[in-house]
Amino acid sequence: MPHIIAEPCLGTKDTSCVDSCPVDCIHPTKDEPDFETATQLFIDPDTCIDCGLCVDECPVQAIYQDEDLPEEWNNYVQINLDYYKDA
Repeated sequence: MPHIIAEPCLGTKDTSCVDSCPVDCIHPTKDEPDFETATQLFIDPDTCIDCGLCVDECPVQAIYQDEDLPEEWNNYVQINLDYYKDA
């Protein structure tokens, strides 16, 4: 999994990262029906090209490359995967 969105995104859902993504791998966007009910944004591991553009755009520093993810947030790897598994 190239990048993961972790706990700092909870309740924030700032979409600066969505706008910076060249391959549209961060969802839900403000235009999608589940944006209001989602607790955070998620990165599609099958679409992400590991460019890292989203990392610097996140105002709450919620996006990490998989090897840089703080250990206490390891569960967010599965949370991101589950969002796309159920989609």
